[in-house]
Amino acid sequence: MATIDIYDLSGKKVGTLELADEVFGAINEDLLWEAVKHYRASQRAGTHATKNKKLVSGAGKKLWKQKGTGRARVGSIRSPLWRHGGTVHGPQPHSHAYRFPRKKLMGALRSALAAKLADGKLIVVNAFDVKEVKTQAFRESLDALKVDKGALLVEVANHGNRNLDLSSRNLKTVELVTSSEVHPYHLLRYDRAIFSQPAIEKLQLSLKTSASRRAHPATEGEGERKGQKKAAKAPRTRTKKAAEVA
Repeated sequence: MATIDIYDLSGKKVGTLELADEVFGAINEDLLWEAVKHYRASQRAGTHATKNKKLVSGAGKKLWKQKGTGRARVGSIRSPLWRHGGTVHGPQPHSHAYRFPRKKLMGALRSALAAKLADGKLIVVNAFDVKEVKTQAFRESLDALKVDKGALLVEVANHGNRNLDLSSRNLKTVELVTSSEVHPYHLLRYDRAIFSQPAIEKLQLSLKTSASRRAHPATEGEGERKGQKKAAKAPRTRTKKAAEVA
């Protein structure tokens, strides 16, 4: 089982935290790609629109009679064949969002956390103890944690830390989310991920319970019970009718 150091906002080590192998284990890059694609699709506005024959301006009068002129027949000046006519099969406003299975999302989140840990860009602090609302002071705390690029801050839901919200919102390369809202896209977008200890513990517990049971090694007691069940099964015998046919 891997461990990670816990720091305070001054950059001093104050403890260690054990990380579950079920969460910080294998990295599935294909699953990460699917999760990011789903997130970006749901963020699209989908407001693109073109005017069809019904919406484009122009009269509906027939320009000339159907027969006898020698010209091609025409019904409306708004025809798509004409200049300034309507657009055929053009884009219309619609949602680009689609359903993404929760198990795949949880698996992608586990892979994203494992990737951050493998790259050495996962930081855990004991608490975001921000004394006052000052962006400069919070920037100095990030510098003490050796965060020189973008960073994702993850705190527990309903943390009530108003100073943290106000001190971090003016930093362009910093985003604050709760542990229930964090997405694989957030972890991959920012260079560093900074979790508070309660947030990482809560998220780790949730991801560990949602992990597939097939990935967990069977315990010694489970193996013995399976062996007893197999031994208890009676051998299959041919029925009387099948024996007569044979």
